[in-house]
Amino acid sequence: MTLFRIVLVLIAAALLIGWFLLRRRNAAVGSIPSAPSERIDTITGWPPQATRVLTTRERVAFGTLVRALPEYMVLAQVPLARFLSVPKRHSYADWLRRIGYQCVDFAVCDMAAQVVAVVELQAEGGQSNDRARKRLARISRSLKAANIPMLIWRADALPSASAARDAILPKPAATPLTTTMPEHAAAGAAAASTAAALPEFNPFDDHGRDSTQDEMIELLEPPPSTWFDDLDSGPTPLRKN
Repeated sequence: MTLFRIVLVLIAAALLIGWFLLRRRNAAVGSIPSAPSERIDTITGWPPQATRVLTTRERVAFGTLVRALPEYMVLAQVPLARFLSVPKRHSYADWLRRIGYQCVDFAVCDMAAQVVAVVELQAEGGQSNDRARKRLARISRSLKAANIPMLIWRADALPSASAARDAILPKPAATPLTTTMPEHAAAGAAAASTAAALPEFNPFDDHGRDSTQDEMIELLEPPPSTWFDDLDSGPTPLRKN
């Protein structure tokens, strides 16, 4: 075999191997078209259809939260990225892929749309697979770091509206019971208590009195009886000139 024939055989083998690899790669890609004009239309390829946002158990839990907290907003299926803010010094896209796209079942918000609590529903009987437990653990860590309480309810054992409100809202601080009264009533009560504390006073009791401190009052003597003698005496005789 001459050198020319050997080169032709090697070239043919290389072309055969290249064709085989190219065909294998196209088979792995599947039916994805390479030309933009051949791409499947979004609506035609995946025709949309309206469906429910919440399951039956989730709707019952939503109604419980609405009755328990009428002055709050209750949102369902909210992604963590909607109410958690993280620093951008690391890749934000990486954080989104890890946990940012995860949704909580219910977010309880005040009227300023600030999340105050999160409620998660477990499957009936409290049974969950390993993937669900890992997801719940990741969400719990993020919420704990953000100081947002999370409650876990069983779908088949939902609390009552009053129990749900007591569990979500913070307990008010206990204050001592005090009764208020009008000012005049309070002054009268204070005077009565002061009078009750003092001993009874008798203005005619001379016991323990210091007589040296008494005020001296001068008692005037009656006028002499001669003051009225002219009324009782007889007529004065006339003088002779």
